Amino acid sequence: MKALDPQWLLLSRSLAATKWETLTRVIVPGVLGHVLTGLRLSIGITWIVLVPCEMLGVQGGLGYFILDTRDRLAYDELMAAVLAIGIFGYLLDSTARWLVVWFQRRA
Repeated sequence: MKALDPQWLLLSRSLAATKWETLTRVIVPGVLGHVLTGLRLSIGITWIVLVPCEMLGVQGGLGYFILDTRDRLAYDELMAAVLAIGIFGYLLDSTARWLVVWFQRRA
């Protein structure tokens, strides 16, 4: 909200906009880019933390699967899991990046 130009709020007040109109037409479009960028960063951090956490004391998930394939010496499955993690992470980031661009074009 602090990144929003105060002149925009002054303009909405001078045009007698209601609080709802100010929220939906000035504030939300003004901060949406920052919110979506934060979402994109949080997806990346979550993905980086999730897989190693699944390696600790669980009986399922990609992290567990990586350790299991390593123990069974199934390196082809291990490589497939690593590639799946990379592809899924790339798709998540691409989707978040597309949302950022799409909302910025709409604003």
